[in-house]
Amino acid sequence: MTYQFRNVVIAISLGLLAAILTTVYVTNYRKSVQHGQQDVGVLVAASDIPAGTSGAAIVSGHMLVQKTIPRTALVPGAISSPDQIARLVSTQEVMVGEQVTKSRFASSNELGVRAQLKGTLRAIQIAANPNQVLAGTLKAGDHVDLVGNMKVDTNGGGDTKHYDRVVLRDLLVLRAPAAVDAKSATLSSSSQSFNVMLAVTDSQASKLLFVVKNSDPNSSPDGGWALQLRPVTNAADSPENIESIETVLLDGLSPAERARVIGGR
Repeated sequence: MTYQFRNVVIAISLGLLAAILTTVYVTNYRKSVQHGQQDVGVLVAASDIPAGTSGAAIVSGHMLVQKTIPRTALVPGAISSPDQIARLVSTQEVMVGEQVTKSRFASSNELGVRAQLKGTLRAIQIAANPNQVLAGTLKAGDHVDLVGNMKVDTNGGGDTKHYDRVVLRDLLVLRAPAAVDAKSATLSSSSQSFNVMLAVTDSQASKLLFVVKNSDPNSSPDGGWALQLRPVTNAADSPENIESIETVLLDGLSPAERARVIGGR
């Protein structure tokens, strides 16, 4: 084999190899393009999904709709089944028409108290001494009533009377106060402050704040209001009533005893 002939053979071989490589590249490229143009199913928001909406509420509220799009238009993390978010809660708002991605959701534990607020429910935090908020006893998830002692001016002459009543019932405890440790237990109760966070409706919030701000602290060393713990199961409520000095002294007495008390005054 002459030197010239060998060079020709090598050139032809390299040409054939280049042609083969080009063919393989073009074939793979076409497959890639065709794969990217394939249609895939994805879930998009049928309506705006506010932050804090549970996956279960999204599914039951028909807030998702199935849509078919080219694979190249698929957003990373987009979901194709409602089961992928059924046990989660949205952490960001999803606008109508957007692809729903799992990155916009988290477990309810990660969302904290926000996962328990919906509709007219609001979270409000108040501070008081440990007796008022049952520090050391109260747990997140408990339900409580708010009892208030209110001072009312009477007869326009500076005379006052006190009335007690259960102002709000069945409030959910979102965050319980810390337990009273041995060191703080030796301090005066008036010098301690323990926070409790409650779930209330927007209208209940104004009543709660009124009682907290206007209950008569001079009538009682514990601030004039308190939370009372409800039973865990089968809780029931007595008829609404207001207590005053008259009801406390006279309720349950016989007519003769009532006359004796009233006459004694």
